[in-house]
Amino acid sequence: MWYKYLLLLLGGAFAGFVNVLAGGGSMVTIPLLNFAGLPIDMANATNRVGIFLQNIISVSKFFKEGKLKWRRGLVLALFATLGAILGAYIVISIDRTLLKRIIGFIFLGMLIFTLKKPDLGTVEKVDRPPLWLSAIVFFLIGIYGGFIQAGVGFFLVYALVLIEGYDLVSANAIKVFIVLIYTAIALTMFALNGLVDWKLGLILAVGNMIGAYVGTVFAIFKGSYWVKWVLILMVGIVSISYIFGF
Repeated sequence: MWYKYLLLLLGGAFAGFVNVLAGGGSMVTIPLLNFAGLPIDMANATNRVGIFLQNIISVSKFFKEGKLKWRRGLVLALFATLGAILGAYIVISIDRTLLKRIIGFIFLGMLIFTLKKPDLGTVEKVDRPPLWLSAIVFFLIGIYGGFIQAGVGFFLVYALVLIEGYDLVSANAIKVFIVLIYTAIALTMFALNGLVDWKLGLILAVGNMIGAYVGTVFAIFKGSYWVKWVLILMVGIVSISYIFGF
């Protein structure tokens, strides 16, 4: 069993790193938890332990370095969380495999757009959009996150850059802040329903926290240019995975 613990630590470290800079880390950690013996619903729930603790580390570091616009982030987190609660209760008769394939093509479009915009997310805009527009966008992202979850980090980053006008470093700081609040509620709900394996979750979380710290330092000191290339890499991997059903 020790090798499964080691895989969780290593997988958690990788996921923590890429989750801070882009997203998609759960594509690694959920299958690893499943491999460690958890059914998929418990793996999905237990994965939130690592996500929650990695974001505490990341948010703390971003805040300490003055990169976190927490006031705006708190408002956006409220809208996203309300949407997520609604999304969790929505019952839609839709084929999730088909939906993920559609999302994969959306991500592919986002990837092409990013490659064609070399200055995307490199400069922060001064003006913010009207609050009603942000409320609608982040509420809808929250609904998506509550319903299907996968890839929600990418939508948050792009919304924070394209709509809110933040550079990629600030966008990722606000993203992890939103996800921290969002995950605290989800984790509580899962735990109350007995779906969290705390032992495996905390082993995974150790790796998550190490990766998140390294990823946050990377984002702060390397800047938006390098963050953008990590984002491009992860969006590309996830879009191919969704389209071809890997």
